[in-house]
Amino acid sequence: MKAKTQDSRFQIPDSDCRGQSLFEAVVALAISALIIVAVVSLVSNSIRNASFSRNKTLASRYAQQATEWLRGQRDSDITTFSSDALTPTWCINNLSWTQAGHCGSGDFITNTIFGREVSFVLNSVNGKDVIEADIIVFWTDSQGYHEVRSATNFADWRQR
Repeated sequence: MKAKTQDSRFQIPDSDCRGQSLFEAVVALAISALIIVAVVSLVSNSIRNASFSRNKTLASRYAQQATEWLRGQRDSDITTFSSDALTPTWCINNLSWTQAGHCGSGDFITNTIFGREVSFVLNSVNGKDVIEADIIVFWTDSQGYHEVRSATNFADWRQR
């Protein structure tokens, strides 16, 4: 019987094969880890931005709601509205004249993270009294303190 001989030119030592595979595995693992970190970072930023946008939209809605409430107060009784506006700042979380002064740390619109206050400045324009109302809706989240501001001028539109 004839013995098989192997050509030594085509043999690769075992130690070279294992080292090559280990290096490739480490590089693949590193690339995978970088991709996962990048994806998690992008998702985290997207969620944070979406949450901020949602809160800012809600805050704008609450500011508009306060403006409409103030407009209704002015239209129903301008005398009472003007006397209430003599107090420079009101916390109007529940759309009422019950809390004069700045909102405290626990004064939120019911079941929300938002606080809402209005500051009044009395002006006279062409002989007419004008009440400037600055509405601030504020909230705090993981990114810090935020606020949305709205300013409206109120006058007695029935007065000539």
